[in-house]
Amino acid sequence: MSTPPPVRQRQTNGPKKGGKPLANGNALTNGHANANEAVEQMKQAGKDAVQRDWDYKLALTVITVLAFVTRFWGITHPNQVVFDEVHFGKFASYYLQRTYFFDVHPPFGKLLFAFAGWLVGYDGAFLFENIGDSYITNRVPYVAYRSMPALMGSLTVSVVFWIMWESGYSLPACIVAASIVLFDNAHVGQTRLILLDATLVLFMALSVLAYIRFYKLRHEPFGRKWWKWLLLTGICMSCVISTKYVGAFTFFSIGVPVIIDLWDLLDINRKQGALSLPDFGKHFGARVIGLIVVPFMMYLFWFQVHFAILSRSGPGDDFMTPEFQATLADNIMTQQAVGIDYFDNIAMKHKETKVYLHSHPDKYPLRYDDGRISSQGQQVTGYPHNDTNNLWQVIPSQPMEGLGHRVHNGDVVRFRHLVTDTWLLTHDVASPSMPTNQEFTTVAAEDANGPRYNDTLFEIRIENGKPGQDFTTMASHFKLVHFPTKVALWTTHTMPALPDWGYKQAEINGNKNLLQASNLWYVEEIPGIPADSPRLLKQEKKVKTMPFLKKYLELQRAMFYHNNALTSSHPYASFPIQWPFLLRGVSFWTENDTKQQIYFLGNPIGWWFASSILAVFGGILLADQVSVRRGVDALDTRTRLRLYNSTGFFFLLWAAHYLPFFIMGRQLFLHHYLPAHLASALVAGAVVEFIFNIEPADVAQLADAQFHEAAKGSTQTQAEQSDDHALQRKPIRERVAGQSLLATWAASGVIVAALVWGFWFFAPLTYGRPGLSVEQVNARKWLNYDLHFAK
Repeated sequence: MSTPPPVRQRQTNGPKKGGKPLANGNALTNGHANANEAVEQMKQAGKDAVQRDWDYKLALTVITVLAFVTRFWGITHPNQVVFDEVHFGKFASYYLQRTYFFDVHPPFGKLLFAFAGWLVGYDGAFLFENIGDSYITNRVPYVAYRSMPALMGSLTVSVVFWIMWESGYSLPACIVAASIVLFDNAHVGQTRLILLDATLVLFMALSVLAYIRFYKLRHEPFGRKWWKWLLLTGICMSCVISTKYVGAFTFFSIGVPVIIDLWDLLDINRKQGALSLPDFGKHFGARVIGLIVVPFMMYLFWFQVHFAILSRSGPGDDFMTPEFQATLADNIMTQQAVGIDYFDNIAMKHKETKVYLHSHPDKYPLRYDDGRISSQGQQVTGYPHNDTNNLWQVIPSQPMEGLGHRVHNGDVVRFRHLVTDTWLLTHDVASPSMPTNQEFTTVAAEDANGPRYNDTLFEIRIENGKPGQDFTTMASHFKLVHFPTKVALWTTHTMPALPDWGYKQAEINGNKNLLQASNLWYVEEIPGIPADSPRLLKQEKKVKTMPFLKKYLELQRAMFYHNNALTSSHPYASFPIQWPFLLRGVSFWTENDTKQQIYFLGNPIGWWFASSILAVFGGILLADQVSVRRGVDALDTRTRLRLYNSTGFFFLLWAAHYLPFFIMGRQLFLHHYLPAHLASALVAGAVVEFIFNIEPADVAQLADAQFHEAAKGSTQTQAEQSDDHALQRKPIRERVAGQSLLATWAASGVIVAALVWGFWFFAPLTYGRPGLSVEQVNARKWLNYDLHFAK
């Protein structure tokens, strides 16, 4: 593109004043024309801005209405429990019953469901036990429950449009980005059911919006609006991580630009003027308060609400320590606890795997499959069923006269296996399947009371127990530590662990890591105590208290442990590499009689388009960097800043919510990609504008180029051409801008039309009706989706 020559005033050969030529009339007229044109342009710009605001508001209204229609249409169907509603509906009922439960997710999203049930006066009697259970028969206000995520899912579409609007993108770009979420079957399907993802995605989007509004006020720091949007950013981020721990990805997404912004503020050569270190400290402190302290306090607040509501014993008790359980009313473990005396016969049960410490006369084989030699001692295993071979007599390590002596925390004891009359022992011999752990076995009395006496000594360490505390059934979770070698009684967590010679029972061995939480056992019962024994008399026990932070930290440890333990296979689990290409979905619900099904699947048109745009964006950045390094500056400053700062921020948002899943070992499903998909929609809208929309500066340059191209070969002088250019450039610019806008609208229209068609085509799988014929089901198996009723 050639650069137009500069506009110069024509000089005349007429009379001079003071030795200088006078400007002719044409030049004066041209100057007035330019001034008047500038004023008119300013007026027109103001009118255009007002018109644009109305256009954006009208589009936002239409998109919001469509979002509510797509999310709420047919929300009563099916009137049965669908997929993970068995979990989150059940948790809402537990809240309403105030019954303690355990879940790997933080409480905020579940509390919202409980709030919805409370608003309609539901008592939580239904526990959502099985997929397919009838809501109508059980009189469950399931529409109220489902309306909560549907409302949030609808508002998410509006927030996506608002993010693009606040970021300064054109109306077609805003519509494209919002439509990718609006007409997406996965977002619609996930937000019409009692699931947490609607809450997660909405507050993730609100966090982005609030941060953009805050960043736009960076030149007006510490004002009321500046503080408002800073605090709203932190509050929204807190709601994200208070719903699911993947909300940490949102903290990272916003934390990166915040750190970059602070780094710029530290620059002494910044254009807006250098900040003193005290002023920089104020900026730093404000962000720490708004984006770390306030979110963390809100995060703790939801756990405080969680503990305050769940005051009664429930199914979550087993995940917590006896000390925690003592804070719950009606706790069976606390009420049924019986003190254990020496010479009692007890059955010990592993806390996590629920297997009993068991032994039988069979021996370990002489040689294992890997060639290692065993002790050929009597097998000690973990057995999942109640049996007389699970009984062990507690024997004091020192002679003791009479009965009725209580066992205490820290006591060193011995255990005699009742059925085989042998004594529990561990020694420096490798266990059957874990060479790093010690073998457990039993030996005859002559060895146990003779040369192998020390090998039969075990110390009882009650978890969080006080010195000398009574050792009781149920309530005392303990580690049984071998006194000479300091290994803890432990069992492998995979059943079966032993081959046929061990009857495929769980392996018992000695764990050298004493701190491991999976070393815990408890005594389930003491058979043989007379019914009239004073030991069985129960006194009414008061509910104990426990500091909030101690309860919080204990629950956090349990949540993280069990979340990481979700590694078992699932028929609908998928890998992150499959998500952007929508290679498979998840079956949520089926009904054989009507051939209806709900299959969780995104809109393939939208997902493939958004994923391809991500690649296009990467190519644009690469091409720009190569061009700059070769001395070709193809982009103006404004376009490049938007491309790297705004669109780049959206791309960071996508990467931060997607790439970490590659290093996770837990079960993963397609719904984990929904936050990243929303970010890819923002990138798609921005790149569509970059490709099709021409910036105002470029419009002026193209208009000038068109005029000078048309003026080639003209007999006019350069000054005369300049006069004509001043008069003609407005209509030329308007025509070029109009052509650019038309191209953008045309491209956006084609994209939205394709999205609508894809959404409509897969809608029967999203809404669960109507039922499809075999031919119609097979027509929708684009990538061999494992749909039902395909035969």
